[in-house]
Amino acid sequence: MHIYNLSEKNSILNTFITEIRDVSIQKDSMRFRRNIERIGEILGYEMSKSFKFETKIITTPLAKTEIQSISNDVVLCSILRAGVPLHNGLLNYFDTAENAFISAYRHHLENPETFEIIVEYLACPSLEGKILILADPMVATGQSLLATFEALKPFGNPKEIHLAAVIGAQEGVDFVAKNFPKNTHLWIAAVDNKLNSKGYIVPGLGDAGDLAFGVKLQQ
Repeated sequence: MHIYNLSEKNSILNTFITEIRDVSIQKDSMRFRRNIERIGEILGYEMSKSFKFETKIITTPLAKTEIQSISNDVVLCSILRAGVPLHNGLLNYFDTAENAFISAYRHHLENPETFEIIVEYLACPSLEGKILILADPMVATGQSLLATFEALKPFGNPKEIHLAAVIGAQEGVDFVAKNFPKNTHLWIAAVDNKLNSKGYIVPGLGDAGDLAFGVKLQQ
């Protein structure tokens, strides 16, 4: 797997990562969503540099000219619900992309520290021969990304696979690298050292879905 950790170089990305982690700023859910969206835009920009481009002729008000344009068809898939702001940021840059959505959540068993990933809702176009961008803001154990990828397989064989994430634990990054095809590309804004006993990233930022959209109903 090709891993691109954007935090290895200082940039304006540091500001957005700082704000989504800071408990005093997290209380503003609109700002949290916007910062995730802006991180998605940065990930999309960096990701686009690896795509194939082709020459096209366009007409300006003054003359015809050659430009370079992305030559691949892109499908952008996000994991509900936390992935929506990240999806929007990527879509701001890949605005002609087709879209897919999938639900994946942790179902805790009798032991609250163990869980399985349940995939229920899925809407996806054909992936055959296209670039698949799979967006999940938090890569904790990496199991949600893998379960999502397995669920997408009946929709065709993508030409390229790109994973977009905001924060990951090293353990989750290693898991993804081991279980995804070798030519997969992971674009991530920051990698943290560890998971706690419940499988949450430390220092992380908490529950991205709750911070973006409010606390979910506990059953």
